[in-house]
Amino acid sequence: MKIRSHNVFRDLGFAPVEAENLRIRSALMIILTEHIQRAGLTQKEAAETLGVTQPRISDLMRGKIDVFSIDTLIAMLSRAGVKTTIRVGKKKVA
Repeated sequence: MKIRSHNVFRDLGFAPVEAENLRIRSALMIILTEHIQRAGLTQKEAAETLGVTQPRISDLMRGKIDVFSIDTLIAMLSRAGVKTTIRVGKKKVA
């Protein structure tokens, strides 16, 4: 299988807009998961810190990307004290 892009979701056949949304959500989820692990938080402690339920943390840790929006993930990062910066630019044309 030849890789066509730098977005695994696009390479898997998702439409460009959906693939970009999935790419962003997965990156935010990885950052949150790593933060929780580095802090040594239990799922219950993480839920209290992030203002969500423990089952939501379980979904996060299991990578259930379909149950999280970008807005929700950014809010959770903010509650965790993680600064989030968004950069927007033009795509490079091959």
